[in-house]
Amino acid sequence: MVPSAGRLRPLGLGEVSLRTAGFWGERQRVNRAATLDHIEHWLERAGWLGNFALEGERHGREFSDTEIYKFLEALAWEYGRTRDPSTNERFRAIAARVAGAQQPDGYLNTNFGRPGQQPRYSDLEWGHELYSYGHLIQAAVARARTVGLDDQLVQVALRAADHVCEVFGVGGIESVCGHAEIEPALVELYRVTGDSRYLEQARLFIERRGHHVLSDIEFGRSYFQDDVPVREATVFRGHAVRAMYLSAGAVDVAVETGDEELLEAVARQWRNTIARRTYLTGGIGARHQDEAFGDDFVLPPDRAYSETCASVGSVMLAWRLLLVSGDARYADLIERTLFNVIATSPSADGTRFFYTNTLHQRSLGVQPPPDEIVPRASSNLRAPWFTVSCCPTNLARTFASLAAYLATTDDHGVQIHQYAASTVDAGPIALDIDTDYPSNGRIAIHIRRTPDTPWTLTLRVPAWATGASCTVEQNPSPNPAETAAQPAQNADSGSHNATVPSADLTAVPKAEHATIPSAGPAAAGWLRLERRFAVGDTVVLNLPVTPRLTFPDPRIDAVRGCVAVERGPVVYCAESVDLPPGTSVDAVRLDPAVPLIDSPGAVTAGVRIQELADGDWPYSSSGFEPASEKAELILRPYHDWASRGPSTMRVWLQLDSPGDGVAGQQG
Repeated sequence: MVPSAGRLRPLGLGEVSLRTAGFWGERQRVNRAATLDHIEHWLERAGWLGNFALEGERHGREFSDTEIYKFLEALAWEYGRTRDPSTNERFRAIAARVAGAQQPDGYLNTNFGRPGQQPRYSDLEWGHELYSYGHLIQAAVARARTVGLDDQLVQVALRAADHVCEVFGVGGIESVCGHAEIEPALVELYRVTGDSRYLEQARLFIERRGHHVLSDIEFGRSYFQDDVPVREATVFRGHAVRAMYLSAGAVDVAVETGDEELLEAVARQWRNTIARRTYLTGGIGARHQDEAFGDDFVLPPDRAYSETCASVGSVMLAWRLLLVSGDARYADLIERTLFNVIATSPSADGTRFFYTNTLHQRSLGVQPPPDEIVPRASSNLRAPWFTVSCCPTNLARTFASLAAYLATTDDHGVQIHQYAASTVDAGPIALDIDTDYPSNGRIAIHIRRTPDTPWTLTLRVPAWATGASCTVEQNPSPNPAETAAQPAQNADSGSHNATVPSADLTAVPKAEHATIPSAGPAAAGWLRLERRFAVGDTVVLNLPVTPRLTFPDPRIDAVRGCVAVERGPVVYCAESVDLPPGTSVDAVRLDPAVPLIDSPGAVTAGVRIQELADGDWPYSSSGFEPASEKAELILRPYHDWASRGPSTMRVWLQLDSPGDGVAGQQG
């Protein structure tokens, strides 16, 4: 996305690239080498690609067209990143099949309007027609940004968008889609074409939402976010994916129209949702029945829905808010979500996926067969394909475009938001970034090209990174120049869209080694180095990725008296495969007085293992004091759980002394 206003300017895939050796580079490699083939195989096998033929039986759910569009978006970004001719041919072949199904007036949907099907736009609540257009348009925008407007799929999307503006514009159908998505897509189409009709149609959809234009349902209108206008809402509610896509569209409309009230409304909802309705992993959505947010502080770990697609939407929204505001809290949330939901869903080989992301698995899962489609919520282990397979295709497009989330520019220099082995080419400034993050916290930024004048390199210091430090190793000086960061006053960027407050950290030269003060769990954290750099200079940021205990807000009843372990941006968990045979993961009580021991790929904690015995009644008037024994427990990254076969698992562990952690909350 390339907004016309905002504090920060994004860099494209031609300007930022991941190296294969890093954490995210490896996942991008697997996505290209295995996941894309896997998805195409299932799209053909399930018959969803075949739906674009004008005759024959239709297969899949009413929104199955969107999986083809998300796959096309992934291919578009992948071709833009690699310029691989075979990827381009795959894209063109599928795009031709899609184009063959478009009607002369621009309408395109395989589930409505054909003989024996319901009429067009006869089921706006559940039909997903506009939602499908949204993903079609986003695929076309990716294609336009990588090859230009003179492309078959781009032209298909333009005809579809023109059709939408005609049918749903002023004087047309004054309603919205039950599943938001077309709103950010139309704004993106406006950005690549300059046609203001698309922006105006997106604005109309945003303004109509919340005025009861859709029929009421058993989950209530909040499921569609049609209960309260966007400007009046105080928190995200209803279906989590719908809420994220709608809010992303609202931010886009606000940025392009200079609507500060609308922008602040979304920022307010984001702040309240992060504070009260978000899991430790960054996952959102606590209810299975409607894939929705729960009430404030209702975050049961064993019933966490935490849909993978909702986290993709969360990253999309936080990125938009980061660009317009420059507030590091949004980048912190992106990092947390990437490492603990996005990285958790796919298997290491890229051919199995979690649809939901529980934080507590009570029973051993059943490995789904590799050649079967499973219901989305019934799989408690990663599955190859689902009856609703929105998550694999959403992951594919995210991994293919992931480098675009790493860095930005402004009039003063370059900002690094996410740390990965990568290269950044931003006009007169070029950087090579070397790091094994998050395995260790050393991030080395080598200056490969620089102007002769001073500029500012801005590095994000995560909220958890108490004790971070930074050195500038000048070339050819053998002595590094030490720097420390001190809080700076909040400063408006000068943009009329910068309405989200941000607190910054500014680099200050110092003779002796010093540390960067903690930004705190809700504060922005930036280290700004303003200087005249030379080619060969290296900036080294050291983030303390030592293990730490994290305690929940006491209002989260489901995990009161529990503690979690984090290391850097990564959440850790206990799995039954690391316990003695026959021992339940629910029998573990972590002793906070025993120091955590860090080792490659694991953290060792001191625990007590309770002896749990079944009885006739699970309650007592005097309290249970089961016998226990001291032990050491290996905790592993949550994103790797269930990689060694079926297991039970917990993120939140019962405290051996519950009272010890309440007063000293961390997060």
